[in-house]
Parts: sequence; C-alpha cells; structure tokens
Amino acid sequence: GDGDGDGDGDGDGDGNGEGESVFATPDTNEQRKQIAMIHNNSHNSQRQGSQAVRVANKAAASASAGNNNNKKDGSEDRLNILKNNTEESTSTSTGGGSNKINTVTVTPQSHPQHPPQSHPQSQSQNQTQSRVHSIQGQGQGQGQSTKTRAKVEEEKDGDENENENGEQNEKPPSPEPLGQAIQRLGIATGPTVWSEFGRIAQENPDIANLGQGFPDWLPPQFAIDALVEGATDVSHNSPHQYTRTAGHPKLVKELAGRYSRHLGREIDPFGEVAITIGASQALYLALQTLVKPGDEVIVFEPFFDLYLNQIKLAGGIPKFVPLTFKPYDDTPGVITSGEWILEPEKLHEQISDKTRAIILNSPHNPTGKIFTRTEMTMIADAVRDRCGENTVVLSDEVYKYIVHAPPKDEIEEEEAQQFQNASSTSDGLPNSHADGNDELKYKPAICQGHVHFATLPGMEDRTITISSAGKTFSATGWQVGWAIGPEKYIASMHQLLPYVQFCASTVIQEALARALPKADLPYEGYANYYEHLKAMYTRKRDLLGPALKDAGFAVPDYNVTPGGGFFIFARIGKEIAESIPKEKLMAYNAAAPGNVARQDFALCQWMAEEKGVLCIPASPFFSEDCEKGDDGEPLSDQFVRIAFCKTNDTIKLAAANLMKLQQVEEAEVVSESR
Repeated sequence: GDGDGDGDGDGDGDGNGEGESVFATPDTNEQRKQIAMIHNNSHNSQRQGSQAVRVANKAAASASAGNNNNKKDGSEDRLNILKNNTEESTSTSTGGGSNKINTVTVTPQSHPQHPPQSHPQSQSQNQTQSRVHSIQGQGQGQGQSTKTRAKVEEEKDGDENENENGEQNEKPPSPEPLGQAIQRLGIATGPTVWSEFGRIAQENPDIANLGQGFPDWLPPQFAIDALVEGATDVSHNSPHQYTRTAGHPKLVKELAGRYSRHLGREIDPFGEVAITIGASQALYLALQTLVKPGDEVIVFEPFFDLYLNQIKLAGGIPKFVPLTFKPYDDTPGVITSGEWILEPEKLHEQISDKTRAIILNSPHNPTGKIFTRTEMTMIADAVRDRCGENTVVLSDEVYKYIVHAPPKDEIEEEEAQQFQNASSTSDGLPNSHADGNDELKYKPAICQGHVHFATLPGMEDRTITISSAGKTFSATGWQVGWAIGPEKYIASMHQLLPYVQFCASTVIQEALARALPKADLPYEGYANYYEHLKAMYTRKRDLLGPALKDAGFAVPDYNVTPGGGFFIFARIGKEIAESIPKEKLMAYNAAAPGNVARQDFALCQWMAEEKGVLCIPASPFFSEDCEKGDDGEPLSDQFVRIAFCKTNDTIKLAAANLMKLQQVEEAEVVSESR
C-alpha cells in the first residue's frame, strides 16, 4: 500500500500524468540537448534509488546475522537504513536533476489531484515542456518509489543486476521513440535547401528557375506517342496490371540488348537487370543489399547530397575523397574557373579493405566533370590492389547521353570503334532489337565521350551500372530506373524489390520499351535522338555561359575542360561577392548547413528573392570538413550550381535578371562617388 501509493502514485502521476505528449518532437537542437540531459538525470535517479535498496539489504542482512534471535529488531534496523538512504537518493534525484536543467522552464511536479498552473505558451513549447515533465516525472517516480522496489528486490535477492564486483550495472537511458532509419539520418524537422528554394520558386512564379535539375519542356514526341500507345493498348497483353517485379519482360529485354553492346558482353535480361523507381531507388537497393553497419562507402566530393543519406540508411560510413580544384589561373587575387581533378594520393588515403562500395558519378553532379579514362583506371587499380574482393563500384550514369564537351582523347578511340562496328557488332551479337522489328535494326548509339566503368579490365564482375530514362528523355516524372550488373548482386536486389514495391509502373515500363528503339532512328536532322540531345544541350550551355560571365561569375572553358550533364558549377566572382547585402552573410538560416548562410547560400537566397534568378548553393554538396581554397575559406563557399535544362525563354529571362547584379554594383559606385 505504501509502496504503490508513494512510489507508483507519485512516479506515474507526475510522470505519465504530465507526459501525455511524450512523443512530441523537440523544436530545436538546444531543446533536444536538454531532453537528453533529463534522460540522463532520470537514469541516475533510478540507479541511485536501486543502490539505496542494495545498501539497505546488505546492512539489514549484517544486522540480522549478528542477532539471529531477534528478527524483529533486524527488520526494523533494515527499514531505518532504507529510509535514510531513500531520503538521500530522493533528494539527489529530484534536486540535482532540476539544478542541472536550469535552462528549461519546468512546472513543479504536483499531485494528480492538484494539476500545475497553465501558462500561455506556444504549442511547440507546451509539447517540449510536456515531454520534459514526463521524463522528469518518470525519474522522480523511480527515485521515490524505493519502498516498492525494496520489497521486490528482497524477494528476488537483488543480485541479478549486479556485476562480478557486486556493483550495480548501469541501465541505458530510455531511447528516443524513433525507428532505426530516422536515428541513422538524425532528427531533422527544419527546411532543407530543396524545400527552401522550392518554396521561393512557388511564391515567385515569374522567377527564372535555374535550380532543380528537371527540364521545363515536354518529352520528345516519339516518347509521348509510345506512352499513349501503351496506355491505350486494349489487347490481352494490356499493360494496366502488375508486371514482373524485377522488371517488365519487354523492357528488360530491350535494355539487355543495348547494354550488351555498350558493355561488350551478353547481358542476361532476367538475371542481370533490375527495374526500379528511378535511379535513386536503384542506388538505394544496391546499398541496402551490399552494405552492413560499419562498412565504408567512398564518395567523391563534391557529391550529390542524396548519396550521403542513402549510405547512412544502410548503416554505412561515408568516406569522402575530395576532388582537387585546379583554377586556370592561380595568380593570387585572380578568380577563374578551372577543372576538378582526382588525385591518387587522396583516393588511397580513404580506400582500404574496409571499403564495401564506391559511388562513381560521371558525368558528375554538381560539377559537370567527366572522369577521364585515366582517372577511372586509377579507381579500378585501387579496387583491385587495396580493397577486399567484395568491394563493388556503383556507377551512376544517368547523364551519359549528355556529354556536351567530350574528352578529345576519347573521340578518336570511339570513331575507330564505330568504323570497326559499321557492318557488324564487335561482340558477335545480332544487330537488331528485342522485339524483332526489321525496320528498327539500328545499332544503339555509342555514348560519345562516356566511359562505362564496367568495361575496364577486371571491373565487369565488380560494377553495378545505374541509370534511368528521366534525364535522357526529359521525362523525370516517369520514374523508371535500372541496375545492370553481375547476377550475384542483381539477385539480391530482386529479392528485396517486392518488399519495397511490387513493381514499377507497368504502363511507363511499356512506354519506355517502345520508345527506346525509336530513339535510335534519325531525329530532326540528326543521326538519332541522342545526337540531337547533345547538340541541344550544347546550345543551351552556350546561351547561359556568356550571361553568367557578364554578370561576374567564372565558368568553365569547355574548349579546354570536358563537360557533361546540364549543370554549370559557376565560381562566384569578387564583384558579385562584394554586392551581397552584409545582413544576409553569416545570418541564421534554418535551411543552410549548420544553420548559417555562408557566401554561397546568402548569394543564392538574395538572387532568388530580390533579383529573380534561382540557383542552388554549393554547400549542400560538400561535407562539413571540406577542403579550403587559397583564401582559407571552404571551397563550398565559392560556387553555385546553375541548371541549363530549361527553355531558351527561361535562360534569356535569367540572363536579363543577372544583369541586375551589375546594375547594383554600378549604382553603389555612383552613390559612393557622390
């Protein structure tokens, strides 16, 4: 009666009674730290209460041993010792805990019949305080209910929680009510760079949006026609029901035929191809099936930010290999663009027998870099010589058909290969499509300037090639991706696929299977659709580049530097940096890394909100400890990512708005001269 009333009554009443919102999410990092401290105090209270019981048990046992004929006196001695220790423990658990958490407004614990006074606060504050009260209440309840625990431990000897030295084992603090996936990512309730700049774009529909990488025009007509044909197919094979989980048979056959030629070996359509919801899911499944907690995964920095969290979700440890930025002119005070180079010593510093996977993205997002054959060979050599036999390269090749400035040393080799294969395929495979249509016996186009990593010596069995249709066919909403690789890896992805989704859209897979052969046909004056695609993006790049230079940015010279994809990683010029309003620099911004708007973030936000041009800051593509430039500042401060996968009208609007940056500088000069 006393135990339940004084112990559980106060403990549960003050704890659970006040803790209705125990699952409320803290609103700030500071509140999370405070809650974590309260968890520890609660844990300490419980431990101290248990220690008091143990001391009382031992003391009473000693007293009883000294006077076997007077059990009543021994029992009273034990209760007196218990009472003294309990009072000391309760004082420590309640007083010490609240003294430590002096930055949180905590309502004093009260009896259930006398609820605490209410105070006007925001909902988030009430939720946080409610959680604070709940945790403190649990701690105090545990500390004060030692009479009940004394009875229980007396019956159980009280020894099952002791270690070999007779000391009480510590119990871990109560875990957060979160799943493992969220714990690996970390609690993040605030905006991200994507949500923040997406919000700005929605609030300003007339803005020149050069931010997110999606084309703002329709897919080619043959792709739309293929979609309509698939959707209106009313035959007994109509694609309106589930298809094979690992991939629509018609699509995997089409992809297997194409990659057999691209990779120089025969691809089994049903054993070595997996169809996914976009390339992102292909990467996710590959990591989930390869990586164990504690495995290391190499990424080249800067990197597409999705990679980082997908590695964490798999339990892996990201290891960053920084690409070295080599400016065209390294004269102090001169700001030029340059090239991003992979240096062998930086790769060797991070790669080891702990490396389970390497994520390679070429053409590269965000820099537009094309990894040269020499650099890829360097990676392949490191995989063979420095890694375990199970290390796998995940080659993200979604931009492979958009190589607008191919490496010159690759062109000669490809031209020779195309001449050799003019009349027949080099691998002996039939030069026809999977559907047997005689009109479509065109050889799939070679991706000029692109090196498939799986074709390097020894990498055939250690590479999973990942790609999708979205970037190639300007149809990012189709969300069909794929993974091509050895059956020993693809089989695991097949096994996991049904538990992620039963299948990718059958209609979209059917449409893509119909569209792929048509892309090889002559298109709008070009040999095929892919040649048209490359020429179109080259024109758009050349339309935007001069406007960026006129505004004060430094952009790559594509006559010197190979480039691919549809992003320009522009370097911030001195005049532009000086024009950023001072109040925006280093200001608090919940969406910025570290909640601080450094130069790149402040510039992009200012341009979007006041100058009508939306770009993406570079910092989300870098790690916290990224390399520094010659000025001692992080490289991430010096760049912005600008997309040119936009209509000419959008690019022209952006060019006009970019000139406003120069007008601001000129106005400031005139004002100062007056």
